[in-house]
Amino acid sequence: MTHQYLRPKRRFGQHFLEDTWVRKVVASIAPKATDHIVEIGPGRGALTFPLAAQAHKLLAIEIDRTLANGLNKIKNGTIDTIQADFLELDLVAIAKEIYTGHGSIRVVGNLPYNISAPIVLRLLRHAHSNGISDATIMLQREVGERVIALPGSKNYGPLAVMASLHSVAKRLLDLPPGAFRPRPKVHSTLIHLQFHQPELIPSSFEQFESFTRQLFTQRRKQISNALSSAAFGRSFDPRDCCSRANLDPSRRPAELKLAELIDLYEVVAFS
Repeated sequence: MTHQYLRPKRRFGQHFLEDTWVRKVVASIAPKATDHIVEIGPGRGALTFPLAAQAHKLLAIEIDRTLANGLNKIKNGTIDTIQADFLELDLVAIAKEIYTGHGSIRVVGNLPYNISAPIVLRLLRHAHSNGISDATIMLQREVGERVIALPGSKNYGPLAVMASLHSVAKRLLDLPPGAFRPRPKVHSTLIHLQFHQPELIPSSFEQFESFTRQLFTQRRKQISNALSSAAFGRSFDPRDCCSRANLDPSRRPAELKLAELIDLYEVVAFS
């Protein structure tokens, strides 16, 4: 099932999952016969083959040419492999390539730690609009905690805000370094993202994300001071904005829920 035909490459941040943990991860993903699975970073196929055995179709996207060629050599009518960087692929084209008109498009992946946050953000921004129902992804534990963090917690920041805007995020499994070869120096977490159309819609998704990033650079300051310090490119009265957004100006950005952040953004954007 797992094909040990080459060593991991450090430049791609590769860590391959041990068989015992493969079974646990596959059980957590719970693939169905109608699923169309997009796997990011299949590596040597540890997850690829057991997932493909239960799914309708699997598209493996692998940046490492040698690994992609190795997967292509294995004849399997359910699996197609693309040698490419997921961050540079057209999600519309991916959805069209894999979808057959029934079932769900799902994303899975043991993501390279060095680019996991950009991949998560790309999925959050574009998955639902391209017909992708959910993602089950392996992340460095610290990154995973930033995705599922709640307002007021130490890990709450822009990544958690974007996750709450576009999905319901939850932790499925925690994995020790020994679950991989070679052993990483960090623990890992399996996260599930159920994508949905945002219930609260800012006037500009792109500008709201930028506003949130700017605001959280001053996460421990009072909101009024954080607004004064952040570079929003316009003049406004921070206390007046807080009042119009029904926010106590002495609160901290890291305490604000999604709805409060959107309300504050709209007030600032149109001041």
